[in-house]
Amino acid sequence: MPYSADQMFALIADVASYPEFLPWCSGCRIRGRTPGPDGTEVIEADLIISFKLFREQFGSRVTLDPAAKKIDVAYLEGPFRYLNNHWLFDPVGEDACEVDFFVDFEFRSKTLQAVIGIVFNEAMRRIVRAFEHRAEQLYGKRGA
Repeated sequence: MPYSADQMFALIADVASYPEFLPWCSGCRIRGRTPGPDGTEVIEADLIISFKLFREQFGSRVTLDPAAKKIDVAYLEGPFRYLNNHWLFDPVGEDACEVDFFVDFEFRSKTLQAVIGIVFNEAMRRIVRAFEHRAEQLYGKRGA
């Protein structure tokens, strides 16, 4: 990405802003924020995801580690059987970084899992593009 690791970390860490730009994210409620003794911060949040006829809310615990440039997401409750998610931001010079995004999940509902399975790859591309466009809005267009 043509943005610094700190810029991309801040963008992803701003969970409360997700409904403004992420497809299918129709709401967010921050339950609480807890600073850690080592510079980390833990955010507990609920996201509301709306897709076609489905509307689901799920809770997660987001651990922000700015020193390690890492964000880990732990699933608390909602429509998933499980959800594993992390972000790593590897600086590549002062004004660029490589972003490693991992997500693995399974819905409890076989119907919802089947619907998402059909469009999963396109959905992930749209989500990645949404983060890229958000970075452009916040930090300006860079690179060629």
